[in-house]
Amino acid sequence: QVQLQESGPGLVKPSQTLSLTCTISGTSITTNYHYWSWIRQPPGKGLEWMGANPYVGSTYYSPSLKSRTSISRDTSKNQFTLQLSSVTPEDIAVYYCNADVGVDGPFYYWGQGTQVTVSS
Repeated sequence: QVQLQESGPGLVKPSQTLSLTCTISGTSITTNYHYWSWIRQPPGKGLEWMGANPYVGSTYYSPSLKSRTSISRDTSKNQFTLQLSSVTPEDIAVYYCNADVGVDGPFYYWGQGTQVTVSS
């Protein structure tokens, strides 16, 4: 059973960088065919995919967030992280880490989500 757990500050000041970590258990971040993503949901809005770190190749990002987003992995800790720079109140959302571990098709696991507020 794959489990994901987000962690990081719940409050970030405007213009600062948001950093969140997703800790993985039940599988390895280096496993073939696994994709590791960050997805967020602003209040009253739908889910917004931010980017994904694949098992091979480069990380890819939503075009609308690419200039401010970085997703990286720490294989020694079995974690992957999100950094979102220059945050504004429009970045207020519940942030989820997500794993696609399917081989023949998508099969997703989700973290419980973490609320992030942007305020001075």
